[in-house]
Amino acid sequence: MQEDYNKTLNLPKTEFSMRAGLPVKEPVMLEKWLKDDLYENMVKNNEGKPLYILHDGPPYANGKIHMGTAMNKILKDIIVRYKNMNGFCAPFVPGYDTHGLPIELKALEAAGDNKSNISKLELRQTCKDFALRHLDIMSGEFQRLGCIGDYKHPYVTLAPEFEATQVRIFGEMARKGYIYKGMKAVYWCPTDKTALAEAEIEYSDDSCDSIYVGFEVVKDNGVLEKAGIPMEKARFVIWTTTTWTLPANLAICLGPDFDYVFVKVGDTYYVMAEALVEDTMSACGITEYEVVDGTFKGTDFEYMEVKHPFLDRNSLLIVGDHVTLESGTGCVHTAPGHGAEDFEVCQKHYPQIPVIVPVDEAGVLTEEAGPFKGLMVWDANAVILEAIKKSGHLLGVQHIVHQYPHCWRCHHPIIFRATEQWFCSVEDFKPETYKAIEDVKWTPEWGKERITGMVRDRNDWCISRQRTWGVPIPVFYCKKCGKYHITESSIDTVAKLFEKEGSDAWYKYSADEILHGTETCQYCGATEFEKDRDIMDVWFDSGSSHMAVLETRPELTWPCDLYIEGGDQYRGWFQSSLLTSVACRGVAPYKNVVSCGWVVDGEGRKMSKSLGNGIAPEDIIKDYGSDIVRLWVASSDYQVDVRISKEILKQLSEAYRKIRNTARFMLGNLSDFNPDTDMVGDDKLEELDLWALATLEELVDTAKTGYDNYDFHKVYHNVHKFCVVDMSNFYLDVIKDRLYINKLDSETRRAAQTAMYKVLVTLTKLVAPILAFTSQEIWEAIPASASKKQYVLFEEIGETGHYKLTAEQKAKWNELIAIRDDVKKALELARNQKVIGASLEAKIVLNCNDAVYDFAKPLEDTLAELCIVSKAVVQKGDAGFKGEFEGLAIEVEHMSGDKCERCWKYTDDIGTHEAHATLCARCATIIEE
Repeated sequence: MQEDYNKTLNLPKTEFSMRAGLPVKEPVMLEKWLKDDLYENMVKNNEGKPLYILHDGPPYANGKIHMGTAMNKILKDIIVRYKNMNGFCAPFVPGYDTHGLPIELKALEAAGDNKSNISKLELRQTCKDFALRHLDIMSGEFQRLGCIGDYKHPYVTLAPEFEATQVRIFGEMARKGYIYKGMKAVYWCPTDKTALAEAEIEYSDDSCDSIYVGFEVVKDNGVLEKAGIPMEKARFVIWTTTTWTLPANLAICLGPDFDYVFVKVGDTYYVMAEALVEDTMSACGITEYEVVDGTFKGTDFEYMEVKHPFLDRNSLLIVGDHVTLESGTGCVHTAPGHGAEDFEVCQKHYPQIPVIVPVDEAGVLTEEAGPFKGLMVWDANAVILEAIKKSGHLLGVQHIVHQYPHCWRCHHPIIFRATEQWFCSVEDFKPETYKAIEDVKWTPEWGKERITGMVRDRNDWCISRQRTWGVPIPVFYCKKCGKYHITESSIDTVAKLFEKEGSDAWYKYSADEILHGTETCQYCGATEFEKDRDIMDVWFDSGSSHMAVLETRPELTWPCDLYIEGGDQYRGWFQSSLLTSVACRGVAPYKNVVSCGWVVDGEGRKMSKSLGNGIAPEDIIKDYGSDIVRLWVASSDYQVDVRISKEILKQLSEAYRKIRNTARFMLGNLSDFNPDTDMVGDDKLEELDLWALATLEELVDTAKTGYDNYDFHKVYHNVHKFCVVDMSNFYLDVIKDRLYINKLDSETRRAAQTAMYKVLVTLTKLVAPILAFTSQEIWEAIPASASKKQYVLFEEIGETGHYKLTAEQKAKWNELIAIRDDVKKALELARNQKVIGASLEAKIVLNCNDAVYDFAKPLEDTLAELCIVSKAVVQKGDAGFKGEFEGLAIEVEHMSGDKCERCWKYTDDIGTHEAHATLCARCATIIEE
């Protein structure tokens, strides 16, 4: 009976499945990680190593995570895992931002009809319950993504110890004179009825009327008389896109050094900047007009007066350097109650101009708006426009669409409104802030200019909010004289109280119960006080985390090594952390800052409910598994906007499959390999094995550089190339003969297994920061050695340099691979022409010029092995297929002889061993040994 020679082959054997089945496997693995205290043991494993601290920017705890949140947390996890595998102890403490308006609005919504009767303490308790409930949801979602950290003990901004530190930071800044209360025109959300900081503003397209309004002159300072123009015929033309602010107009501001002219339309003379006459007339649809000879500087008109178009008062002509000639008329409608620059110019240079704010907290016009009282500001636009049209003050109107500030929480338009608020004077420590920025490494590099510009443009930070759910402004007011009261002792008293009972204590106790008569008003000597009613900006909360967390957690250190968040955090957390840190410590709280782009759909559009193009992380995990989400993050250049779609996920799944199957092939061929007993020394490795290990080391160097520079897409692309091109398509393909055909324990086979084992171990470590679940699945399937640890995460990626090729060796292998590439093309042509079927049916003839012949002739057997053909002949000549390798032409013939039933090579020695008539001499010898 003929022997079944297939049974004599060393075919791959592994339980490592071809199909990943990640959605089913990952939850089981995660449960085991939690049971094994994976994070805690990782930190313990690295005790004594240098610390690397990535400080988590706290996501807002009010809902399920989205793709942007998932991307950010995965980026952090990749860094934390890599650092823990590369010589550092890198603990990670996740954080959650738990105060603020969105949660408060949810709590009020839950209260329903009873919201007007709910006490502040009751409201705060509802807010706390909501935040903690969503914190638990988000924590589970982050961990499902494979993100590790101290999720048992996260930092939470509502924690008493955090709030106490925040109060102390406020006190330190107040002690240095950086905190003050004053009236200023600030961003105000009429929907949410609170002041906003610049970081809480987003810009969206808004349609409005751009109007040109003439103000009649009622007081001349000699200019009109000099120009020979009757005062009753003269008007100054202002331009505005916020018609509702006209009731607050108290002045018209001109550029002091600009040239102004009189433009005659009919029998009326309109004053405007000479440079803007043509644009203004065009916008107003006026074609017949005359520019009167003679120009006047803006300062010439200073202190003239004009009559308000519909209220019984006059407006003053003033000058200011903020006036530009970019648009409008050069005559700026000035309402200090509704404009930051308006407010500033009046306060600094024209104290006789009062601040009138004819709009209440809900955006409704008050009695000071005269006939328009009771109108919502947006509704007032059309009504006021109609009124000035009828009164003859309207020169022209255009309907336009422009970028207008909106509240980033409710997404409704905001207004400027002058109110009394608490501010941090950024201007007072700007030089120190610029110096701190210089000492930080910003990635991308333009981040440095961005944060510098934002600090440059910011004189004050409005830190008070007119809401309930947050850390109270820890300030008292003297009942007798009304002055505010902040001392080191009062701050310490409040901080200790919050540390013990949390900030609810502010609402639970009266001022006297908090202070116990220990404070005396420094202005009048009184001892009775009342509390401030505002809370702190939530950016002050998260901006305090570097001290509240890094300085209080024993496993962490201040300053930290890295902040990594979305690009919007240059005006948010990056900046608030920088400002509180510089104000209190004089330096930045971080050494490195990395920013990310936005997640957009496959066409580059922002994801939104209206477009129906949103993708939730949980949906991807359900279909593909978390490792595909992680691979998507790693494959993306996240420093710009990152696209995601079903097509992109399918492509990544295919890339993942190739990486997985490369590992599976190696695992299958290591089933009989014991690294402690079967590994051979380097001197026993074949030259191809040494090439594979040297190529692996090049990958390690490239990948580590990518990880170190946070260029994870370079890691992914190089790992993918290594698996597909260097391993599957070349090395692993070539060594199949040694693995399958040679004797099980032969030295040559063990050499291939040794190289393959080292490749697989190192490759698994390299992908572990990215493929959290799959890397551990591979790791558990790798044959165990005495030194192998339970989790790949506990291993060191290790150093390189052991298998480095010389320049000559690199050149040799580059040429061999290039020749092989051309041979593969020639084989394919021969296959299409029915000359051969499988490549082992082929004999290749390499016709070479002199230089190529001298290189290739000594390597005939090597070339046959590398090209997986039965024979290679190197000779001089020029006939055959010409590819890209210069000086080489290739002929493909069907190999003479018979096919070996076991190795499938064609040789002339089939049947030379009588007992094995269908085998080549090599295979017969292997079986007989």
